[in-house]
Amino acid sequence: MKPASVADYRELARRRLPRMLFDYIDGGSYAEVTLGRNVSDLEAIALRQRVMRDMTELDMTIATLGQTWAAPVGLSPVGMAGMYGRRGEVQAARAAADAGVPFCLSTMGVCSVEEVAAAGTPPWFQLYMLKDRGYMRELLARVKAAGCPVLTFTVDLPIPGSRYRDVRSGFTGASGVEALVNEAWQGLTHPAWLWDVWLNGRPHTLGSVAGAVSGRGKVTDFLNWIARNFDRSVTWADLDFVRQEWDRPIVIKGILDPEDARDALRAGADGVIVSNHGGRQLDGVRSSVSVLPRVVDAVGGELEVFLDGGVRSGLDVLKALALGAKGCFVGRPWAYALGAGGQAMVARMLGTLKNELAVAMILTGCTSVRKADRTLLDIAA
Repeated sequence: MKPASVADYRELARRRLPRMLFDYIDGGSYAEVTLGRNVSDLEAIALRQRVMRDMTELDMTIATLGQTWAAPVGLSPVGMAGMYGRRGEVQAARAAADAGVPFCLSTMGVCSVEEVAAAGTPPWFQLYMLKDRGYMRELLARVKAAGCPVLTFTVDLPIPGSRYRDVRSGFTGASGVEALVNEAWQGLTHPAWLWDVWLNGRPHTLGSVAGAVSGRGKVTDFLNWIARNFDRSVTWADLDFVRQEWDRPIVIKGILDPEDARDALRAGADGVIVSNHGGRQLDGVRSSVSVLPRVVDAVGGELEVFLDGGVRSGLDVLKALALGAKGCFVGRPWAYALGAGGQAMVARMLGTLKNELAVAMILTGCTSVRKADRTLLDIAA
């Protein structure tokens, strides 16, 4: 199949990846209500079609946090991307650099921050606060030395959400012989992935935190260790600890309430990402886009506000910009594309989003993404 949409990249990834990995990308927490809302609430927003305007010149660039993006789209941090494609974080980072947009590396990435930075443009780095502050200090020093320009501090994961699909697929909960048989079967029934990733994509560790975990061999072992070391005691005061080790922009990811956004502002953040972790944490909460306008109204003049969650097309990107977002981050779309065919597919997916955004701009009369506002939306629809 020649992919034409994010849904097509998803289908190609479903065919190529072992079920446990595809479900890990694709699934959300509990009944996946919030996961569905992220997508459906964006779909329900109507754009306002305008005609007979000179749309010869389009400008998709934005300037934010000391950087210029070629389009208002970045790649969100996605854990274990190196299990979807060979050294997957490196492949995705290269595709993002070629497209002129940022790539954010997850703390739970298979490739280390040094490996990704050495492959090209230093990534943004997504930080989870772990209990071992000494190791956090060492990690922040490494991230800074690697040249990462922005730190994305994720605050909505004091404990991993309960994801039923991961239990059903055997990704979590299984052990011993049962787990070994399941993993072997899923690998053998997906030979292209087995050759590309399992055999030739090693080492399968979480590169940025591998030094803190001794005697572990599998990615799932690292994930279990990290789950035990998430720090539930973190408060806004802990941002002072991060600031002591980091003198570059900090963006808080996981904001879903205007008051939390104001707290982030008071704590000294430079930006926020409105996000419910892709529907993977607390199920039954509002979609990211439904709370975006209130967050923008609360802090938009003083903080950079980005959207993460449910973006599946360039049309969705324009809708988010019209509601006040500076830019959008996408997670599942690039993970699907990576699973479908590596760097080339991630690059193609980014091209798809850009092309869709261009069409949406032309047919709404928006010559520059920096001019996008609520007049682009058909509020009465």
